[in-house]
Amino acid sequence: MSKLERITVTMPAEMAARLRAAVERGEYATTSEVVREALRDWGEERERTEAENLAIRKLLDEARQSPSLPANEVFARVRQRVADVVAEATAPGK
Repeated sequence: MSKLERITVTMPAEMAARLRAAVERGEYATTSEVVREALRDWGEERERTEAENLAIRKLLDEARQSPSLPANEVFARVRQRVADVVAEATAPGK
């Protein structure tokens, strides 16, 4: 395990209560575990978002470099990619 560092986080009382409730229900051993899991999920979501942004930028760059590609086709591909991302994000189990 990597070295642990203690930090202080200030949050609204309702959020703190939710952390403590998760521990009291036995879902986590400590409130720190809840926060670590939330941060892992947040980091993974940021990575997914950045990957999707890169993919869309790549499509747009390809379109800019190819004068033979009609704009309506480029935007159709971008719209389809966005629809795919939304469908994946809202799929059951996400």
